[in-house]
Amino acid sequence: MRSYTANEVRNVVLLGHSGCGKTTIGEAALFHSGATSRQGKIEDGNTVSDYDPEEIRRKVSVSTSVLPIEWKDTKINFLDTPGYFDFVSEVKLAMSVADTALTVVSAKSGLEVGTEKAWEYTEEMKIPRMFFINQMDDESADFRKTLEELRDKFGKTVAPLQVPFRDENGILGFINVIKRDARMLDVATGKLIKCDIPADKVDEVEELRSMVVEVAAESDDELLEKYFNDEELTLEEIYDGLKKGIRQFSIAPAIFGSATKGYGIKLLMSTLVKFVPPSEECRPSFECIDLRNGENTGMVRYNSEKEHLACFVFKTISDPYVGRLNLFRVVSGTINNTKTVYNPETDTYEKVAHLYVMRGKEQIEVDELNAGDIGALAKLTNTSTQHTLCSKYFPVLLPKIDLPKPVLSMAIAPKGKGDEDKISNALTKIKEEDPTLKVEVNKETKQTIITGVGENQLDVVVNKLKTKYKIDVELSDPIIPYRETIKSKVKVQGKYKKQSGGHGQFGDVWIEFEPSFDMTKDYIFEEKIFGGAVPKQYFPAVEKGLQECVQSGVLAGYPVVGLKATLVDGSYHPVDSSEMAFKMATSVAFKEGLPQAKPVILEPIAHVEVTIPDKYMGDIMGDINKRRGRILSMNPENEKKVIVAEVPIAEMQKYATDLRSMTQGRGSYEYYFERYEEAPMDVQKKIIESRKK
Repeated sequence: MRSYTANEVRNVVLLGHSGCGKTTIGEAALFHSGATSRQGKIEDGNTVSDYDPEEIRRKVSVSTSVLPIEWKDTKINFLDTPGYFDFVSEVKLAMSVADTALTVVSAKSGLEVGTEKAWEYTEEMKIPRMFFINQMDDESADFRKTLEELRDKFGKTVAPLQVPFRDENGILGFINVIKRDARMLDVATGKLIKCDIPADKVDEVEELRSMVVEVAAESDDELLEKYFNDEELTLEEIYDGLKKGIRQFSIAPAIFGSATKGYGIKLLMSTLVKFVPPSEECRPSFECIDLRNGENTGMVRYNSEKEHLACFVFKTISDPYVGRLNLFRVVSGTINNTKTVYNPETDTYEKVAHLYVMRGKEQIEVDELNAGDIGALAKLTNTSTQHTLCSKYFPVLLPKIDLPKPVLSMAIAPKGKGDEDKISNALTKIKEEDPTLKVEVNKETKQTIITGVGENQLDVVVNKLKTKYKIDVELSDPIIPYRETIKSKVKVQGKYKKQSGGHGQFGDVWIEFEPSFDMTKDYIFEEKIFGGAVPKQYFPAVEKGLQECVQSGVLAGYPVVGLKATLVDGSYHPVDSSEMAFKMATSVAFKEGLPQAKPVILEPIAHVEVTIPDKYMGDIMGDINKRRGRILSMNPENEKKVIVAEVPIAEMQKYATDLRSMTQGRGSYEYYFERYEEAPMDVQKKIIESRKK
């Protein structure tokens, strides 16, 4: 594969709802461009893009794949992304290196949640977009209905470039609305042949053509003036208007086809080459931080091979068999296999021994890559996703992409004995591939907790551990870290006396227990001893005993917080008293006193922010109330609403799944621990009972 410059590259990210045909489009593009000799099928598990065993098993993409093709002296890097919402980080990282978004829409299903999300992502990341209405070979396909749904949702920005029709035998044809030119598929040869526009389509073609001409004219003042003067725009003027409109985000062209049959795939690639601006025009420059002078000032790097080198790593592959690969986009300059690159994130240097272009899992070695292109490096020891690789003499730091925060936590444990160390190493490698996955060991419960965006993501982790690392694990709900405290003041005696020949043990304390009202501290210890009733050398022993006692409360054995203990009196024996005796006496006082001081269970409360479309407000607010939550406020955000609430963490265990179900995937949320609060009495009883089992 030859070297391409930034004006010869198109980086196109494939977006859309799961099952709309993104992977099949990539597969068809590879085949029809001559990159592969056969077109793989998802159901056969032999596509170039979905090569991971998890993807073959599930028959859906779970990670991004790069599919480079060469078409009309242009290199198109297709980035095939997952449609499942759990893998949104894969989508956003792929979009961070793409120049154009191709949103795939099923002509059978029409506008779906994934289509809406794809549009939101392109709005957020400000990249040009177009639509491919797929699965037009299906009898239930409805192009007109799908187009109307897209225009109703996204406005007149959606500009159809084609109209489909079928002849009396049901054979599919299309009409180029700009040229007013019809083509019909020759079933015998598989080629398109020129034909007349069907009479019943003439009015529709003219209607859609006027739509396209209007939005094309709006992208240029001269064209708009000509349009308002009722002058006919030439084909070249319409094409120029379309190009400008795409670059300005005011036009999203829509074409159709069938990826499984190969219909419209060559036209799609030609459209990308002809109308979509090249990499250097879509993203002429990138903001970054200049690290040369130690002042970390902002600067701009231009998308040109004449600039100094800067690359952005958008994906890491860590496989026990293949090894470690870092996929990157060359933001500026040129990288070749003789260079040493600098990683400012880890302050290390990495030697470029082999430079690759990835096609699915295939590694195609190349000598160099220029600005705008996408490649891969193997065996980099200190480089991870979202790191910058640059010239050691002109170091810069490229900004990172904000990724969704993981919200669904589960405890993970190996089924087999002796796998504890193995699971830790395997999870570290899986985490390198998925930056939204969080792994930590809870010091209190001793559980290993994995946190992700949703159930599918965690299920993939479990299956990867089994298939790639030969570790069987099971998931369970994490133990909720409840706390105990007291609500009233008591004064109790704790006496420890033991005689067993020789020196005995004697310790006697009177302690006042009361609430400290400071839930951030386990206890506050004070002493008010007068007249040496308890010698000073035993005060630390009393506090040590208290420190051990608060680890396990009297109701359900949870740690105690918000306790104030004051040593007010006691007695000692000049021979038998010891630090151990006073520690034990404190324990006696604790166990005697706390049950009398109105002990209660405290539950952790989360601050929750739920972002949803307006139409789900009632359902979500009702659900939060069912979870014993308190709604604090409702705030508008763009076209959505943000509900701010406080909800017990115990009620949030599977909220990620429930919210997705209630909003058809349109809702999202974030939360963090706020404070501890007394649990209702019925909840306390359940907690105490569950601890007795």
